[in-house]
Amino acid sequence: MKAQTKEMQAQMTPNSSLQELKDGNLRFTGKNPHNRNLLQQVEETSTGQFPYATVLSCIDSRVSSELIFDQGIGDIFSVRIAGNFVNEDILGSMEFACKLAGTKLVVVLGHTACGAVKGACDHARLGNLTALINKIEPAVAAVDEPKDEALRNSGNIDFVNEVAAKNVMMTIDNIRAKSQVLAEMEAQNEIKIIGGMYDIKTGKVTFYE
Repeated sequence: MKAQTKEMQAQMTPNSSLQELKDGNLRFTGKNPHNRNLLQQVEETSTGQFPYATVLSCIDSRVSSELIFDQGIGDIFSVRIAGNFVNEDILGSMEFACKLAGTKLVVVLGHTACGAVKGACDHARLGNLTALINKIEPAVAAVDEPKDEALRNSGNIDFVNEVAAKNVMMTIDNIRAKSQVLAEMEAQNEIKIIGGMYDIKTGKVTFYE
């Protein structure tokens, strides 16, 4: 299977890009991945890259975007940080990916049982991790239930997963609020910004549409 070309990228739309990721996840969960010659794709992309999507996900070792969406070399930009939130550098990377490199889709991908979200639920404090946790804690506060403080911690996996979902949606809000470039591209239908959740037990991605 050949690597993504400039012509292929030009034909992609935000919706077809999303469908490609959906199809890729179906191949992944169905144990039917595309047969790729990755070294051939290395050679084919050596003079340029033309990815169609940008995926912001957690650093969790179980959540590799290229694998769970069955993508090859040169297909997607993969941005990874614990807790899949955005800051100035990540927003700049996304603006490069969309405005300059031509991707048509931005996905903020959370996952179940996220360690960074658990840390936020427990208000963990440890070195530089403290500043990272602080960026996720607004999602904890934004989840109303349960009211009982004894249940608002990492021991309640349903609460953790609710916070993870809220964190995805708040991250999307932050992208639109803090990146005029991406907000304008979305308003002009040049890109789509969407959230999703990866289930670490099944391998399935559920998109928030």
